[in-house]
Amino acid sequence: MTLRRFLLSGAVAVLCLALIGPSAPGGVLVAKPLPVDAAKDVVPNRVMTWNICNPCGRSQNLGRAAEIATYAPQVIGLQEACVRDVEEIRRLLAGLYGLTYQVAYGPVLTSWGRCGGLPWRPGGYGQAILSAAPISDRANVEYPDGGSEDRGYLSVTTTVDGRRVRVIDTHLAERRQEPVRARQARVLAREIARHDRVIVIGDFNAVPYAPELGPVQALATESDPACRAVFEGDCAPTTDWQSKFDYVFLRGVTAVAHRVRPSPYSDHHLFQSDVRIVTRAAPDAPRTP
Repeated sequence: MTLRRFLLSGAVAVLCLALIGPSAPGGVLVAKPLPVDAAKDVVPNRVMTWNICNPCGRSQNLGRAAEIATYAPQVIGLQEACVRDVEEIRRLLAGLYGLTYQVAYGPVLTSWGRCGGLPWRPGGYGQAILSAAPISDRANVEYPDGGSEDRGYLSVTTTVDGRRVRVIDTHLAERRQEPVRARQARVLAREIARHDRVIVIGDFNAVPYAPELGPVQALATESDPACRAVFEGDCAPTTDWQSKFDYVFLRGVTAVAHRVRPSPYSDHHLFQSDVRIVTRAAPDAPRTP
């Protein structure tokens, strides 16, 4: 074999390994076993929010897919998500667990260093919404001031609990940037007010009693009743540093259950809510501003 052909063969082998991703010996992809009480199929009235980065990267995706498959929400909003990671998670959910999700992306950054790709085609980074039902009317909005990093919200119309509803997925500015978050929350509140039936999910980087959450809390109700603007009590933390930062806010929708699950695949916990639609107003006919 000539040196040129040897080098070409080696390059092809490396490429194949990169495409295979997490695997068992022999190159066969193996699903992580799910708990015995895992959902058997998509739960039509369940929504979930999860900031999936830290640790970041493809090596976590098999575990992330197993976590999502355990609860099989109808809708899940992801934050700090690279498009390539979400693509792989969707493939794993479908191929290993039989769960098929539609997807909408809401990138606020294109980052070769953060999300890989090629210098002329860097990866998208930001929010993503997975839904077991069709998605329509996607809108991706960047906040005028992102703080130390661009931030925004992604909104779509989809089906939860058998009814059409607007879903908004957001990520507010980092900790110790309260004035920036306050401005972002006002922008988000204006969008919430346009809809009679809306589910707002995301990482707000603020505890329940933080003043900057006021505009959102005035329009929508947190799905965990113990986390509604309290200073202490039974509000379950959603981060490894014991703070409540992740929320499911509901407008025209009622929570019937909620659950927080720590995960080794992120420093944020999975936060899920089972909900019931209580209004008959059409969600995709927004109010006139």
